[in-house]
Amino acid sequence: MDVKRDILWRVYLSYIIMVLVCILILGKAFYIQQVQGKYWRGLSDSLHQRIVDIPAARGTIYSEDGQMLSTNIPQFDISIDFRVTPLHEKSGLLFRSNIDSLSICLANLFKDQSAEKYKNDLTAAYEASVGNYELRKKITYRQYLSLAKFPLFKLGRYKSGMIAEEKNIRLNPYENIGYRTIGLARDENKVGLEKSYDTVLNGRNGRQLVRAIAGGVTVPVEEGLFEIEPETGKDIVSTIDVFIQEVTENALKKMMIQNDARTGVAMVMEVKTGKIKAIANLGKVGEGMYTEDLNYATRVTEPGSTFKLVTLLSALDDKKVTLNSKVNLEGGTWGYAGRVVRDAENHGKHEATVLEAFEESSNVGMAKLAVTYFNDNPQAYFKHISRLRIDSTSGIDLMGEGNPLLIKPNSKRWGPTTLPWMAFGYNIAIAPIQTLTMYNSIANNGVMMRPYLVNAIKEEGKILKTISPKAYDGMVCSPSTVKDLHTALEGVCTNGTAKKLFAGSLYKVGGKTGTALVADGNRGYADNIFQSSFVGYFPADNPQYTIAVIIINHPHAANHFGASVAGPVFKEIADRLYSTYIQNKRGVTPNFSLKDSQVFNYSLSKIALQTIAKNLALPYQDSTEARNEWVQLKGKGKNLKAAQAILSDSTMPNISGMKLKDALWICEQKGLLVKFVGKGKVIRQSIAQGEYIAKGQQIQIDLN
Repeated sequence: MDVKRDILWRVYLSYIIMVLVCILILGKAFYIQQVQGKYWRGLSDSLHQRIVDIPAARGTIYSEDGQMLSTNIPQFDISIDFRVTPLHEKSGLLFRSNIDSLSICLANLFKDQSAEKYKNDLTAAYEASVGNYELRKKITYRQYLSLAKFPLFKLGRYKSGMIAEEKNIRLNPYENIGYRTIGLARDENKVGLEKSYDTVLNGRNGRQLVRAIAGGVTVPVEEGLFEIEPETGKDIVSTIDVFIQEVTENALKKMMIQNDARTGVAMVMEVKTGKIKAIANLGKVGEGMYTEDLNYATRVTEPGSTFKLVTLLSALDDKKVTLNSKVNLEGGTWGYAGRVVRDAENHGKHEATVLEAFEESSNVGMAKLAVTYFNDNPQAYFKHISRLRIDSTSGIDLMGEGNPLLIKPNSKRWGPTTLPWMAFGYNIAIAPIQTLTMYNSIANNGVMMRPYLVNAIKEEGKILKTISPKAYDGMVCSPSTVKDLHTALEGVCTNGTAKKLFAGSLYKVGGKTGTALVADGNRGYADNIFQSSFVGYFPADNPQYTIAVIIINHPHAANHFGASVAGPVFKEIADRLYSTYIQNKRGVTPNFSLKDSQVFNYSLSKIALQTIAKNLALPYQDSTEARNEWVQLKGKGKNLKAAQAILSDSTMPNISGMKLKDALWICEQKGLLVKFVGKGKVIRQSIAQGEYIAKGQQIQIDLN
């Protein structure tokens, strides 16, 4: 009996304990659900929901004439969640009734595989209930719009499972033209204006509440919407002229290929304002292949003979010499302080004027001026260096400009040969942009302008800030010195080292050649690598543009002189700018006295016609009404008539004879998708005049 009672007592005790534990579990469950339910549900949401950044659209960089140089375009990554419930209802009726037509549409849109292959791949993914099937990456906005209208997909993401992830990518419409100046925004590797004006272009990211679903995909919480809407970045309008940039880059590249050069930079500055109209930076990346790899315009290098302008300016401005003062060139070789100064070309001259020494780019002549007049007081020479801002950066609104490297009189590195070698461009390193700015100050009658690349900052088409030209304080030298320097720089191009280059030129040039032996890293000067330079301005009687060209040649290059390597690049750029922007402004107008066999049929805006007619003294008869925006110019020779260009809303107008920009504007206003081939004026249009058109219709334009 005692044993039985003992066993029963233990069983009852175990049963009671189990009942108590169950009561505690049920009580805890009730407490969690009813008392702490709100807390735990919120914690669950926090694990599946989060705040994410919505990237702001970056601002656009424009050229001075309104062309897009760098902008955002949307791209889409398309995936499909085959686990959405509507696709599997009624034995998959929705999917199976649309898969054939959807596959055909996809094959027609992307043209990468057959409709049958699309159908098989999509069906396999559907039957496997793939949660994140990657359909296509990096499709364009137009492709996305087409995709959204396809069978099944047009039902929306919650019925079709189609998920479109939008991304903005940065695009340079002109590709590599001016790449190191304009830059490209790629993560942390921004360069050029993209880096210098990053805070302006960047905008402000938004924030949004999203919920994570299977496959790592997130969807916005419907009731959340935007917590903070993204703020689009501001646009900037640069000083770059696309035409000048193309001319500059093409001229530089042609010479570099011809001479197998290593690196080169060419820059164009507007004299009166300091606006940089073009910067081309090219580095060799393969046999006959060049690209904008580094910004050589802001990298310091020994300037060579173009620096002789500083020596001549210093001696003239301090009244040490005149242009007619005599200097012995020693036949082109002069020993000084245990070293030998040699002229680049073997001219054999002895007695010469200071002007002749400068025109012949004599190292001996410039070194003698420095030793004779500044050896006892080098600070006087450095006073002019400071006034020319050679001891500081140029101030251009482009990050990354190197600091100039100078050996100063109180430095331990200063020696007896420092000053004479500095007088002809050695023992000093400055950026090409500084050399350009210095020469521009002489072209601008002694007023130094700050070089700059941005005209304005805009937001939604409205100008927020205008950047005006800025002159640095004080003249770089006296007016009489400026006059003498003009004479000397023009003399280089008429009597000196650039005489052959500008023989027969339609305009006068003031400039200076430069040929400098440069170091090649640890190998020093052993490889005989020469830097060819030409810096100058034109037309010399009323300077409009200053151009600097600096090219570093391959080792032991036979052709390495500034006048024969950099000079032709300068002249090609100057010739194009003179004929395009300057010649007609100087009173040269077309001669209409000759018979013209060209038949005109040209459509353009009325404002453009009036401007062209005024500038070219072009006679024409205008029968259009005052309010007409578009006209058609027809005729032959002097017998030109402007007639009304009829633009209907529902029919295709005649765009024959229009420039591409005008034709694009009209077609896009009518909702047409334009494809074009060639350059110039429109000669053919795939939709004939008078045909009915619909938005989204495609038109092919052929240009002459």
